[in-house]
Amino acid sequence: MEPDGELSALTQGANSVLGSPLRLLTGTLIYELAVYVVSTCGFMFAGWPLGDASYMVLLTIFSVGYGEIRPVDTLFLRWWTSGTIVLGCTGLIVLTGALVQVFTLFQFRRLLGLDRMMTEIEKLDGHVIICGYGRIGVQLARAMTEARRPFLILERDHAKADEAKTQGFLCMVGEATHEETLKAAGIARAKVLATVLPDDAANVFITLSARNLNPGIEIIARGEAPTTENKLFHAGADKVVMPTHIGAERIVEMILYPATGEALAQIGAVKRNLHDFGLDLEVVELLPDGALTGETVGEAERRGDGAFFVVQIDRTNGQSIEHPGEDVTLEAGDKVMLVVRGSRLSAGAVFSATRKPVKRGRAFSG
Repeated sequence: MEPDGELSALTQGANSVLGSPLRLLTGTLIYELAVYVVSTCGFMFAGWPLGDASYMVLLTIFSVGYGEIRPVDTLFLRWWTSGTIVLGCTGLIVLTGALVQVFTLFQFRRLLGLDRMMTEIEKLDGHVIICGYGRIGVQLARAMTEARRPFLILERDHAKADEAKTQGFLCMVGEATHEETLKAAGIARAKVLATVLPDDAANVFITLSARNLNPGIEIIARGEAPTTENKLFHAGADKVVMPTHIGAERIVEMILYPATGEALAQIGAVKRNLHDFGLDLEVVELLPDGALTGETVGEAERRGDGAFFVVQIDRTNGQSIEHPGEDVTLEAGDKVMLVVRGSRLSAGAVFSATRKPVKRGRAFSG
């Protein structure tokens, strides 16, 4: 049987043995309350005041033995007191047992949970440590799960940690800025650490600690302020991600390369592969008054000064020209696929520019 299966069976066995302590505790409390109320009413029926009756029943149920409040000198009171002793004390014994079961079960489950988590962490090797379960941390966890990559989340907020555990993610509650927490997370065996907290200072500190504990680990750090990027690199980060900068770049990309989004379904995988080599794949649509409309592919690449090269042209009539030669003319409406190297902004600027008017004497003509 797998370790997880043994643990599940052990937990189920514990629940079977202990029954339902919470249900037993609730039922016993209701029973004791009913005995208390009914017994008090009986003493009041015998002529005792409410205060004396309730106090007498309390002493009787808990077997304190301080003595009788009033003389129990009638047959009714003696039988009633005897019934209160038997029913009340028996219920109190059961109540005590239920309380012990509840405390034992909760401690048992807590111990099993901690042991299970530490066992799973100890089995991790070459894993990814994600510091922070915020918006980015959630996306990372889901992506790692889809990629079947072992990972561990470090989160100091108990509510967020519980949310991560509910999703089935391995999560440890702790402060990632503490070296002891990173050691417990298996930093020495980890392959990648991604610190994605919204606090730049915390990310810098985590990067420093992680680099000292494992010089060979790859550290990917999140930065918010532009001035933090250099600090993270100096602290030992291999890569720095600036979410705000990425968002701005994506908006610029949508402005300069609106046709890329339409073709993304077809070129998405190729685009990701090229990115590993420092290249990008973009699609531009030639405007009727564009600076490159009517020019040849060779002229377009010359004006780009090596920033891109044309790999495919899709005409409006459905014709597709793969690997076009330098003498192929670019027409209005063409969707041109580019492999961009270097700055995507400079490549986009070449295609988004409009045709300048040509001066002829005193007049201008397009």
